[in-house]
Amino acid sequence: VPRPPPPPPSGPRSHQKKQAPEPHHMSSSEVDKAQTAAPAEVTIFDKIVKGEIPCNKVYEDELALVFKDITPQAPVHFLVIPKDRAGMSQLSKATEDNKALLGHLMYVAAKVGRETPELAEGFRLVVNDGKHGCQSVYHLHIHIVGGKQLGWPPGTD
Repeated sequence: VPRPPPPPPSGPRSHQKKQAPEPHHMSSSEVDKAQTAAPAEVTIFDKIVKGEIPCNKVYEDELALVFKDITPQAPVHFLVIPKDRAGMSQLSKATEDNKALLGHLMYVAAKVGRETPELAEGFRLVVNDGKHGCQSVYHLHIHIVGGKQLGWPPGTD
């Protein structure tokens, strides 16, 4: 015979809010990279655009390149980059002159998201900016992550 469930706790602790589960933390190596990263004359992404370093290309047009992240944080993890940085080492460096390119990068992210079957149920876009934003490559880029139920707030499973 199955036992009934135990009664709910009573006393002063029973009215306390449940603690949120511990968030999934970014790998410390990524945080470490962000702490020491700095804008460079030529970035790894510049070398990828020039074909000097290979990538798993997902999409390309005259302004943007999308490829698979080499350290994926989700089942699907792509990076959208401008082929020409146009001075945008990070989002906070964007100027009014960059508005059209920024809009195009968002459009490309949406297009790739729509056309990737594993992202049919949704995806997240992330832009890391600066040291505290955990930016490790100073060439503006948008992360497209998905392929599973993502947690909220960002950084949790």
